[in-house]
Amino acid sequence: MTATGSTTETVSAPSSGSGRPSTARGLLHITEEETAALVDEELALSAARAAFAATVDGTVFPSLAVHGSDPRNRFTLKPSASATHAAVKIGTYWPGNTEHGLPRHHSTLLLLDQTIGRIAAVLEVGTANAYRTAAADALAVELLARPEAATLAVFGTGHQAAYEVRAVSRVRPIEEVLVVGRTAARAERMAATLTSQGHAARACGAEEACARADVIVTATTARADTPPLFEAGWVRPGTHISCMGADAPGKRELPPELFGRTRVFCDLPEQARRMGESQHAPTATVLTPLGEVLTHRTTGRTDDSDITLFDSSGIGLQDLYLGLALLQKMDISL
Repeated sequence: MTATGSTTETVSAPSSGSGRPSTARGLLHITEEETAALVDEELALSAARAAFAATVDGTVFPSLAVHGSDPRNRFTLKPSASATHAAVKIGTYWPGNTEHGLPRHHSTLLLLDQTIGRIAAVLEVGTANAYRTAAADALAVELLARPEAATLAVFGTGHQAAYEVRAVSRVRPIEEVLVVGRTAARAERMAATLTSQGHAARACGAEEACARADVIVTATTARADTPPLFEAGWVRPGTHISCMGADAPGKRELPPELFGRTRVFCDLPEQARRMGESQHAPTATVLTPLGEVLTHRTTGRTDDSDITLFDSSGIGLQDLYLGLALLQKMDISL
């Protein structure tokens, strides 16, 4: 293993006298600052394509969403394995972190040494994870939205929303971004931030956003015990919707009635049913893996009037392929 990152205490492997490995390998630690400096939209989208392609013929493990000692704090475990590598990502959501001047979200990726089954590398990927999530959205838009889609509505004014806007804008000719927030003040602040980044953005209400949008992205922490973000009848034919916020049981962003009007795609059907937006879908709803569209095994959009929906609950293969892409960019091999 070659590395420019830091290493920690060396872990010794078993002696070669029994035919087992005899090399001593250090535990590689790549810091948040390093991965944040390396990641960009191009790298994340390339990794997303590889990950979703791998879902078709490979094994995809479901995620586990649990809470910390304080039920307000949540974390997810996302295991993954390819033909050559295996990993587990731990994603945390600690809402009280704002009081400490820290992000509420963070992610840590653990890559296993496939020879001895011990941790070979620890990558802090808080910022990279935001790119990774947005890349799945961009891939869905690339595969499912109408080619001429130019108006993007984003529901959500938190950390993730700006990443979604940048990623989608790379795959469609977005000319206008409509921002919908819990309050007008939040929406105005996010619109100003996006404008400063070069997007033509403005705040507006939910009904207007749905009526004008070619692409709708939801990136909120909304739950099923609160009203949906908008009404099903507000969404016009031909719209694509990427639902990025529902990634745990009890979360919900969309009106359940919308499922009767849409063609639904997802990362992993059984997981989407358990912890994605599709946990609120009728049992007869057909969930098509996005990887099958990517690999041309099934059809995505069939008509300009289709309403397509991507339910993203997040799978470990996204994290594995992103982590490997980051290491490759650092000229590190495991």
